[in-house]
Amino acid sequence: MKGFSLAAALALAGSSQAYLRFGCATLSVQRLDPLVEPGAIPSAHLHQIIGGNGFNATMDPTTDVAQRATCTTCSFSEDFSNYWTAVLYFKARNGTYKRVPQYPNALLGDLKGGMTVYYLQQDFSSNGNQKITAFKPGFRMTVGTPQTTSGTNPGLRYTCLQDVMTRFPETAEFPKQPCPAGIMAIHHFPACWDGKNLDSPDHQSHMYNTGSGGFVSAGACPASHPVRVPQLAFETMWDTRPFNDKSLWPADGSQPFVWSYEDSKGYGTHGDYVFGWKGDALQRAMDSKSLLSNGLATQTVAQSNACTIKNTVNEDIDSWLTTLPGRSM
Repeated sequence: MKGFSLAAALALAGSSQAYLRFGCATLSVQRLDPLVEPGAIPSAHLHQIIGGNGFNATMDPTTDVAQRATCTTCSFSEDFSNYWTAVLYFKARNGTYKRVPQYPNALLGDLKGGMTVYYLQQDFSSNGNQKITAFKPGFRMTVGTPQTTSGTNPGLRYTCLQDVMTRFPETAEFPKQPCPAGIMAIHHFPACWDGKNLDSPDHQSHMYNTGSGGFVSAGACPASHPVRVPQLAFETMWDTRPFNDKSLWPADGSQPFVWSYEDSKGYGTHGDYVFGWKGDALQRAMDSKSLLSNGLATQTVAQSNACTIKNTVNEDIDSWLTTLPGRSM
């Protein structure tokens, strides 16, 4: 996919042109979490972060993220939002850990790791027939929680990649066998908003999920959360291929991957979002009937890759580790 253009990627994303699909390179990998642990330096576990360089430990909700950032790792240069998830590690038979690298999704060129982001109006086949209200400055939300011990949220799933284009089947827990092209982690956020609160104490109660998983039409929004917002989703491609030697796996044959908060089942996977589109750019896109003529500004892969931030937390995250970052012996 080297040299593949953003325009070509978007054109191939779907013939209906009913959604935004774009890549964002890695902005930073460090222990910061301005939603769940605002101001904590460091936060409890490691995150991989994409989007605008306004990201920091606090992220004051009264400040427009789009006004604070000066660059973004995302293909749409007006998107200064931040998106983040936990980080995947391989746990070897001897008990040591190694961070799993990321690679870009298909059709997105040579982005530096990162994720693929989706904003759907309805699904992959239609713009729908209802107003989609873009998020407002100061809006934030999470999906999933590290404390979850069952795979009840249909929007939080994994795919064992046979090749870079594999999309099914999906599982609620980590794949149990070596995956030829890595593991894709999938996070679908709820798309019904209460229309009043830009956040809530648990970062989830101001939202309501009527989706059934996958990129399909969600059910009608309830009276308690009547405002339809874009269906936000992330896909992260974790390159587990260097760890497919089963002689390194646990002696009992169980799968060896853990999230950075020591979750070996995968049920606790979670994602965080802070809105930061410039001006009315996202609303214009959601109002558009044609993805390719929505007027959104784009930037090159090189420009996306060049946007970074300095680490606030400096620690070894890439060597073979005896403990996960932030975890005690």
